[in-house]
Amino acid sequence: MQVKTITLLLSLLFVVFFAACNGGDKNATPDIPLTGNPTIDKLSGEIARDANNPGLYAQRASVFYENEGYDEAIADMNKALALDSANIGFHHLLADIYLDYYKSKKALETMENVAAMYPDSILTLLKLSEFYHILTMHEESMRTIDQILQRDPQNAEAFFMFGVNFKELGDRNRAINSFQKAVNYDPDLIDGWVNLGQLYAEIDPERAAQYFDTALDIDPADPLIIHAKADFLRDQDNLLEAIDLYKSIGLIDQQYEEAYFNAGLLYMELDSLEAAKGMFDLTIGVDPVHYKAFFFRGMALEKMGDIEQAKKNYVQSLTFKPDYQLAIDRLKGLQPEQ
Repeated sequence: MQVKTITLLLSLLFVVFFAACNGGDKNATPDIPLTGNPTIDKLSGEIARDANNPGLYAQRASVFYENEGYDEAIADMNKALALDSANIGFHHLLADIYLDYYKSKKALETMENVAAMYPDSILTLLKLSEFYHILTMHEESMRTIDQILQRDPQNAEAFFMFGVNFKELGDRNRAINSFQKAVNYDPDLIDGWVNLGQLYAEIDPERAAQYFDTALDIDPADPLIIHAKADFLRDQDNLLEAIDLYKSIGLIDQQYEEAYFNAGLLYMELDSLEAAKGMFDLTIGVDPVHYKAFFFRGMALEKMGDIEQAKKNYVQSLTFKPDYQLAIDRLKGLQPEQ
């Protein structure tokens, strides 16, 4: 599961709300040329007509961000903030862009600055605690959570963030206690139930299954929850049930290649070679550079007696990851002895 609990959507909601309330009277910097992206180009046209509207820059930054145009997104967010530096959502969005652009120092500075500007913003403090956690600054993350709970003693997301910190630190008991409080205060907090299931998997599998099922009752079509339950079943050696769940993800999201891949691995364990190959075919269809899928498809083909096709798959695997030792060894083993 994704650790992030303060999502881009919330940041964008802040962007839209505050932008609607703020105009601005500063001159815009020269704008970008046409890109071929209709959404970006439409926003560029609106900016040309209303160059002092910070919300337009933020909206265009969001589209650049979604398309991994990080430099352009940062430039647009700087324009938006020059026009409206008080907009919390603008700061949040800029921090997200920096973080995904591997500029963690700038991301953290951005969040720390906006937290200093708005010390009572629960959303900002939650996001800051999340950033600290992502950067493995657990003490700082938990100190920020304490600040949240001083303001809102029953904040479920705060207890959730306590849980993920304790879980990563290996303190299972305190992690369980934190996640339990989180779902007590917010019974619809799906990630809380999933984490409880994962933590109980080794000590009480029956209870763990109940927690995964609770999460699925809340959202039965969430691929990440289904994947988590399938992983649990796999680890409990319920391979056929796990396969069924992995395959069911493909009915919801046909681009979810890891579900196909995991099903393929389990079919290999069951020596169902044709079925395994079919799953690896689907994986590669979604992700044509999935070097592990090529390798394991090669293994399936080798066991089925198709040595030449097996070799081709091992070679393809090494094309995408030349140092993949499993493929190197398997291919070497198929070479004729000198």
